[in-house]
Amino acid sequence: MEVAVVILNWNGEKHLRRFLPSVVENTPEQYARIVVADNGSTDGSLCFVRESFPNVGIIELDKNYGFTGGYNKALSQIDADYYLLLNSDVKTPKGWLSPLVARIESDERIAAVMPKIKSLDNPDMFEYAGAAGGLLDILGYPYCRGRVASYIERDNGQYDDAAEVFWASGAAMLVRSEVYRSLGGLDEDYFAHMEEIDFCWRAKNSGMSVWCEPASEVFHLGGGTLSNDSPHKLYLNFRNGLATMFKNLPTAVLIPVMLLRMTMDGVIGCGYLVSGKVDRFVAVIKAHLSFYGMISALIKKRKKLSHPIGIPTGMTRSFLGFMVMKQRKNAN
Repeated sequence: MEVAVVILNWNGEKHLRRFLPSVVENTPEQYARIVVADNGSTDGSLCFVRESFPNVGIIELDKNYGFTGGYNKALSQIDADYYLLLNSDVKTPKGWLSPLVARIESDERIAAVMPKIKSLDNPDMFEYAGAAGGLLDILGYPYCRGRVASYIERDNGQYDDAAEVFWASGAAMLVRSEVYRSLGGLDEDYFAHMEEIDFCWRAKNSGMSVWCEPASEVFHLGGGTLSNDSPHKLYLNFRNGLATMFKNLPTAVLIPVMLLRMTMDGVIGCGYLVSGKVDRFVAVIKAHLSFYGMISALIKKRKKLSHPIGIPTGMTRSFLGFMVMKQRKNAN
């Protein structure tokens, strides 16, 4: 059994200098190896890795293929039983990998598993990008155990149970290589953002499951490539969210749910406009226009996918209801 811990890098020398030492120190050599997959960096990233960590493998790509294309092209060159997709701005403590491997090996139906992801700057708090496992609202808006919208919880052990979730964060996600290959990897049309949710949904639609294993935890800086306030990041999230819904929803609910989602996006966009955030309003409009241009290709992709009748585990029917419950819990 072999695990390939693969760190995708693009001009991230400062992150590699800060975080790669913890990965090298705390990744067990007896069954795991570390690979830096470089998306055509022009900084000193690869010189640093070669000089400081000669035992770390390097895959050089000729240009920036984004998160999706970069991982697909790199992983196609790696032979391992499992791939661990790891962001370059993640600190890994001692013992972080073994619980993930134990969880995924406990059931052959598990396609992917993630650790608890906590804030590097505030280690008692969960981190936005994944927290203790991803969930999805019926309208396709993602949230997490430990993070709803911009509200982030303190880790008080409330999610210390291993649980099936809807999606695992691409910041730290262990995946069966055979499942990754059989599903065609990440959707390269996404470039970045929402790609792990789409991947996990496709895995669920094929009869697999996705888990969070809290016996493992890592610490994520976040915002290493695009700031959370970036209009371009907002554009990618809205566009790719629509694409994910269109590709994966059960046929019986596809049209009504898509109409509701697009209406809600419009409401959110108008909210940005009223509050003077014109660049965010424009990002939402651009996302929808881009989505319309993708529909022909998405129809072809949808025809190739499995679409069970029911809603997958981890997809809640009422995001607003969930938020109300959280507010009541916090009030108490």
